Amino acid sequence: MNKGLVHLYFGDGKGKTTAAIGLGIRACGRGKKILLVQFLKGNDSGEILFLESNNAFKILKDKPVKKFINYMSEDEKAEVFICQKQLFQSALQEIKNGAFDLVIFDEIIDSINLEIISLRDLRDFLRTRPLNLEVVMTGHSPKEELFALCDYVTENKKIKHPYDEGIHGRIGIEK
Repeated sequence: MNKGLVHLYFGDGKGKTTAAIGLGIRACGRGKKILLVQFLKGNDSGEILFLESNNAFKILKDKPVKKFINYMSEDEKAEVFICQKQLFQSALQEIKNGAFDLVIFDEIIDSINLEIISLRDLRDFLRTRPLNLEVVMTGHSPKEELFALCDYVTENKKIKHPYDEGIHGRIGIEK
């Protein structure tokens, strides 16, 4: 029996989601069943458009989050928080009902840092998940206690990025 392991891709560098989806594509190519859950995203990246057009993964996401949380009104934040909590619960139900081999929780670390999803709930899931389920988590600045729950921990560190020079995300490259 194959034991599923836990991956954490974090940091301020580009490529966390791309790496997670790349791992999912590799698994998909070997006949594995993938669940991708996207938290706090705009839903318009080329990767997602491609995956949706090919039904390669089961994708759970909420309506697009168009602003950073710190630019939202209290009402906007409250709505996003409710929707993101529901998204996590929907993902747990999908995992319980489906025979997934790999789940990717994209930007779940940010949802935990914003206290949308509790670290305790994520920790409980990781400890009680199906034994063969591989889990990938992405985001910025994870709490160190998560490291002990992971088998792979990879930090993406930004050295230089065009955004710092005022160049925003380009279609097909950053989005």
